[in-house]
Amino acid sequence: MELSMYQRSAKQLSAMFLTLNLLRKGIPGKQWIGKHRRPRPITWQMKRNTVKQLEREAENEYWLSRPYMTMEQENGHAAERRALNWQKLKESKFANFPKHKYIDDHLSHLRITKTWSS
Repeated sequence: MELSMYQRSAKQLSAMFLTLNLLRKGIPGKQWIGKHRRPRPITWQMKRNTVKQLEREAENEYWLSRPYMTMEQENGHAAERRALNWQKLKESKFANFPKHKYIDDHLSHLRITKTWSS
């Protein structure tokens, strides 16, 4: 009976960790990260959570694949709303805009003595 490659590597891995445990009393470094990390057992909760996530993604894909509006309905459906929002934005920008100032207002104090005859 020949073992598959995965079973052989799992046996080697378990033997390696057994040797490390016997000789060094623990896995050197961080046991959950790295190239030679300790394999994490897959629990039924992990499987359940993965299945739930895949079902949620499938449902989302289902609803996203069906458009809410047809192409004819979608074409220009928001033009009026967008124009109204743009008008409101323009009005709010110009609401606090200062009044026009003319050069005559700034320099009128210089013409105190000027008359038509002089």
